[in-house]
Amino acid sequence: MLAEAAERIEAELVEARQAIVALGDGVSGRVAIGAFQTAIRAVIAPALAPLAERYPGVQPDVREAEPAEAVRKLRAGDLDLVVLERDSEMNNPAPKGSRDVMLLDEPWRLVIPTLMAPPEHIGDLARLTFVASEAGTAADRALQRVARSLGTTIATVHSTYDFDTTLALVAAGQGVALLPALALDGIAGNDGLRVVRLPGLGERQLFVRHRATRHEPGPAVRAVLEIMIEVASRLQLA
Repeated sequence: MLAEAAERIEAELVEARQAIVALGDGVSGRVAIGAFQTAIRAVIAPALAPLAERYPGVQPDVREAEPAEAVRKLRAGDLDLVVLERDSEMNNPAPKGSRDVMLLDEPWRLVIPTLMAPPEHIGDLARLTFVASEAGTAADRALQRVARSLGTTIATVHSTYDFDTTLALVAAGQGVALLPALALDGIAGNDGLRVVRLPGLGERQLFVRHRATRHEPGPAVRAVLEIMIEVASRLQLA
């Protein structure tokens, strides 16, 4: 009986998928997507193949852009979707005329040089020197939050925006870094780096912003957003 029920459910799912694909044939248009490196690598690039399969009429146009630039282009109408980041303590509402859709929460991780003894408690971070992230980024805000929770000022060196640059500086022994899990994909076993999981570091949130008007988002934008949410929900975070 269970086997027969499973066969019926599978048949219904296949039929439903065929109906969605048929509906997708009527959805078309160009969708400009602005995002930074980790979001493109982890969410947008893996979404392109299923998007083409399900909605062949939709033409994605992926553009690498820093969040501030992407938001400006969204307001100007040059982008249709932008992927943004924030530290979990920040929860500002979307500006008027736009809407934010959550993609995922990912934990912050500590990255240290391999030869360094790993800290055992978040309080140990107060004595470490961090490779700083550019002011105003989610990583910068997260480090400030950790410093406030410890009631101290954390020493920093350098200033980076690109996570690969940060990792290179950590591997060179310049300090440690607070980075999101998505930035650490494939890092395990690399010479010079070790990832440390510590309770209390919090999370980075990735979300998508789009214009929200009487006519937006259109079907093509909704199609891209649908696939991006599905891809993000399946991510295995380091």
